[in-house]
Amino acid sequence: MDLDAFTAVHSDDWKRLDELVARGRLSGPEADELLRLYQRASTHLSIVRSVAPEGTLSASLSMRLSRARTRLTGSRSNVMEDLANFFVHSLPAAFYRVRWLTAAVGAAFILVAWLTGVWAVNTPGVLAAVGSDEEVRRYVEEDFVNYYSENPAASFSGMVWTNNAWIAVQAVAFGITGVWVPWMLYQNAVGLGVSAGMMAAHDRLDVFFVYILPHGFMELTAIFIAGAAGLRIFWAFIAPGRRARTTSVAQEGRSLMTVALGLVVVLFISGLVEGFVTPSPLPAWLRLSLGFLVFAAYWAYTLILGRRAYRAGYRGDLTARDAGAYLRTA
Repeated sequence: MDLDAFTAVHSDDWKRLDELVARGRLSGPEADELLRLYQRASTHLSIVRSVAPEGTLSASLSMRLSRARTRLTGSRSNVMEDLANFFVHSLPAAFYRVRWLTAAVGAAFILVAWLTGVWAVNTPGVLAAVGSDEEVRRYVEEDFVNYYSENPAASFSGMVWTNNAWIAVQAVAFGITGVWVPWMLYQNAVGLGVSAGMMAAHDRLDVFFVYILPHGFMELTAIFIAGAAGLRIFWAFIAPGRRARTTSVAQEGRSLMTVALGLVVVLFISGLVEGFVTPSPLPAWLRLSLGFLVFAAYWAYTLILGRRAYRAGYRGDLTARDAGAYLRTA
């Protein structure tokens, strides 16, 4: 096949295709013409590739078709725009939706931990069942504090971050079972309560709070948020309302997995506090203040940006296109 002759015959179609792609707005007939020319040029490219797949004409037609395809299907948004939309709209709206359930989960957790601590201190034999007198004494006087400084701060922060992020993702992903979240929260609350009970029995409850709260303000809140999101998905399955059950779970699942992704960032910050602030030689009041500031920043982000995003119609779900509400045709 003579490529020069082929180009001469079809160049008007290709130029017209370029013209339509470059226009800011197309009328209905022009959009139809663009689609016809795109299909025609695709056929031309197939013919050219069968003769000269690596030639300049093949490359130029590929570029033309790529631009036309983008015009027909719509270009994806800029990565930075997507990130900005996620952190300014989707994530705070998703956090805002579970704010009351987060508070309820937190209150239940603290109640169980407190009751467990009181029970451990006042019930004979409980602390003895945890370990021998020597083991308990070593935990209270050495191990509890040394845990936060026995590894380099950076590696310890990374270890804590990945562990807690995994727990948070599990709470959201397995929340639909209705069992995973309560059991996970109960286990952690009892463990925290027993630890507090051991420290209180040896008059070191002040040390317990100084080392737990700087990072615990945000770390525990993040676990409460994850638990709330998981329970919300479970409730979407139990009580879908007017939506089909599968639709209800799909919508809530997409929206609240946004929470799991956001908590990866939240727990990263919490891990930095636990690795660098909790075991630091800073005064106790300053360590507690820094931890509380992170906690307050989260709630300001949720209640201010989240409320604004929620009122604007955001729910943390994917866009209609990304969720598959309709298909794009090439």
